[in-house]
Amino acid sequence: MTDNTQRPASGPNSAPELPTQYTPAEVEGPLYERWVERGYFDADAKSDKPAYTIVIPPPNVTGSLHLGHAFEHTLIDALTRRKRMQGFETLWQPGMDHAGIATQNVVERELAKEGKSRHDLGREAFVERVWQWKAESGGQIAGQMRRLGNGVAWSRDRFTMDEGLSRAVQTVFKKMFDEGLIYQAERIINWCPRCLTAISDIEVDYQDDGGELVSMKYGEGEDTVVVATTRAETMLGDTAIAVHPDDERYAHLVGKQITLPLTGRTIPVVADTHVDPEFGTGAVKVTPAHDPNDFAIGQRHNLESIEVLDERGIITAHGPFEGLDRFEARSAIVAAMRAEGRIVAEKRPYVHSVGHCSRCKTTLEPRLSLQWWVKVETLAKAAGDAVRDGRVNIHPADLSQRYFDWVDNLNDWCISRQLWWGHRIPVWHGPNGETVCVGPDEQPPSGEGWEQDTDVLDTWFSSGLWPFSTLGWPEQTEDLAKFYPNSVLVTGYDLMFFWVARMMMFGLYAMDGEVPFKTIAFHGMVRDEHGKKMSKSFGNTVNPLDWMDKYGSDALRFTLARGANPGTDVPIGEDWVQASRNFANKIWNATRFAMMNGATIEGELPSPEEMSATDRWILSRLNTVVAEADALYDDYQFAKLADALYHFAWDEVFDWYVELSKTTFMAGGDAAKVSARVLGEVLDVTLRLLHPIVPFVTETLWTTLTGRETVVLADWPTDSAFRDAAAEAEIENLQQVITEVRRFRADQGLQPGQKVPARLDLSGTSLAAHEAAIRQLLRLQPEGDGFNATATLPVAGATVALDLSGTIDVAAERKRLAKDLAAAEKEKAQAEGKLGNEAFLAKAPDNVVDKIRGRLAKAEEDIVRLQNQINNLPSA
Repeated sequence: MTDNTQRPASGPNSAPELPTQYTPAEVEGPLYERWVERGYFDADAKSDKPAYTIVIPPPNVTGSLHLGHAFEHTLIDALTRRKRMQGFETLWQPGMDHAGIATQNVVERELAKEGKSRHDLGREAFVERVWQWKAESGGQIAGQMRRLGNGVAWSRDRFTMDEGLSRAVQTVFKKMFDEGLIYQAERIINWCPRCLTAISDIEVDYQDDGGELVSMKYGEGEDTVVVATTRAETMLGDTAIAVHPDDERYAHLVGKQITLPLTGRTIPVVADTHVDPEFGTGAVKVTPAHDPNDFAIGQRHNLESIEVLDERGIITAHGPFEGLDRFEARSAIVAAMRAEGRIVAEKRPYVHSVGHCSRCKTTLEPRLSLQWWVKVETLAKAAGDAVRDGRVNIHPADLSQRYFDWVDNLNDWCISRQLWWGHRIPVWHGPNGETVCVGPDEQPPSGEGWEQDTDVLDTWFSSGLWPFSTLGWPEQTEDLAKFYPNSVLVTGYDLMFFWVARMMMFGLYAMDGEVPFKTIAFHGMVRDEHGKKMSKSFGNTVNPLDWMDKYGSDALRFTLARGANPGTDVPIGEDWVQASRNFANKIWNATRFAMMNGATIEGELPSPEEMSATDRWILSRLNTVVAEADALYDDYQFAKLADALYHFAWDEVFDWYVELSKTTFMAGGDAAKVSARVLGEVLDVTLRLLHPIVPFVTETLWTTLTGRETVVLADWPTDSAFRDAAAEAEIENLQQVITEVRRFRADQGLQPGQKVPARLDLSGTSLAAHEAAIRQLLRLQPEGDGFNATATLPVAGATVALDLSGTIDVAAERKRLAKDLAAAEKEKAQAEGKLGNEAFLAKAPDNVVDKIRGRLAKAEEDIVRLQNQINNLPSA
């Protein structure tokens, strides 16, 4: 299992030098830069190694490293580091997204400080200003990714608006336009009056708002109809009243014209099956220009669409409400209707779900608008089929249904945005209504009256091409041939619709049916230690850089990996990061101690016949853990993987094997040399197993232990199939003896270092060879003259007799334990009394009852423990 493939950096390390303490701040930065300078993370398309490819979910150019990034990047880095060690030509593709709306907003805020708007600069100058901002301030996250240890191929860094990716965008657009998959149409879209652009359905955040529901009377006399609305201001654009065809209450009105209050217009009553006769009054107002359902009704009945709100949410209808903001107009219209006696009912607050812009949180406005669309029917079907037929695997599998629910019911995608920053739509409009789409190698039409479309593409259009555009497509490059399709996509389940479905559709379309990735591994969101969503408004957000400064990057990475169960959210608290820092320190201190005591990888591993049972046990356990780590990696079970490595390293290697070997090292001789070589082997493999998750501390220790250049390119451990069930059973019995006697000592109040005379009867067991280790670890002296066995502990077939006379004040200890026992019995009686009180149980909240049940269980445990301690006390 030892890696001998690398040239030693400076020869075997016979006298390793490690500082007494591990200081991450002094190690991590220089170490990372050395990795990058030596090209460890580069990927060569000409290599004959098998390819392993992962793209980074491109962070926004406006962004900085947050815990979500740190979490996701830790998982990807662990996968790619392992694959690199396994001999794959590994590409972790880095890059950033131009983030249309977010970036434009940032630069517009900068201009506002100068008292300017983008319109003062004009489109060309504004876009140049954004590029300038990117060069000076954008992309700070790249430096923060280095802090985390991301093993990305920096020489391949891409940006969604660089020349190559822009060419890919234009190529795909042209191809889809020519095939009729991209079209322009007037539809109801989600409009943000703050960002002044359309946004897609999946960029809408729905939240419950406390609005109002107003029931209003339309028409006169017998031709009166009552309708209810939460958006009274839109009644100025009503062009019909709709009722169900089978609703006899309104049969006499269908086809008639009735009065629309406040406007001087009349509108028809139409019959449409969309109307639910059981909801409200069974009649609904129809505003085709400002509601998607109403637009559909309008299409079916050839109704006029009257826009009464402009792009900023200002009323444009002629009359007393013109120029009012939509919310001001809402109150004014209700007041005017009330004055005419047309308000039948008002309900405030009326809590209902309202769409908000995911970027700026402004209440969105459904608005009729001419936009560009992708026809998704065939694309979405292909994206669904690729998962159904097994070409793409979703992990965890239970998220597949959520994916199908989306792609099987996907509406056409609005891809145009009314922004200046982004990929401008490559369509030119002529003076006589002509439309020409221009490819990347084509000249746009010229002459009077020809103008390019003013809209830009949705950011997700370009990021949807990410798995292949970053590899040089549409050119048939060596990179594309080597590294496409990607091996796996690691991303949050929240991006299933935003990004994953887009990549699936575009990849299958542009790459002639070849999937963009073979596996989609979804992870959850990072939450605070109480499981609550992190939010600035909650005051529970954390800057991961602060924790890295305080505890080291390895500590943060290990904490995140240890919480990463597939597809589920990850709670994290500072105490857990501190515990991971302690683990890094444990690795450091234990390795340093082992190397000071001769641990080495020099020479062949001794044969099993030359080893002690302790040596064979740890090697058997090591191979089991290697196999377990491989299985967990392949199943993306990062939490179980981190936990398994933690307990193996801390518990079995450092707390058991190192401790059990101390007597061997002290005795010296051949046995000590064998154990030193075994310990070196165990440390070598353990550090390599840990490296993908905690790269910095393991690199420092492994290179010192082995004298080799780097663990980054070391061989990944393989299971040698060595197992020794007898040795494992023998050491398990030894552990039981030591654990049980330690527990008894603690129960009796003995100090850890306090020595106690003891007689060991190990006959009939395999533990005789371990008597020296048992006595050393348990601080047990030989029995000597006058030995009085005041306590006898049978465990694992052995017997340990202890003489506690003279080591504790038996009378005082009995008195103390009796007092504690009385308190526990009182606690038990009180808890039983409350839980037996039916009146109390009927009124008390569930959490209070649960707390009392917990107190009862604890009291019962304490009673058993204290009674055992009293029974085990020696006679006075």
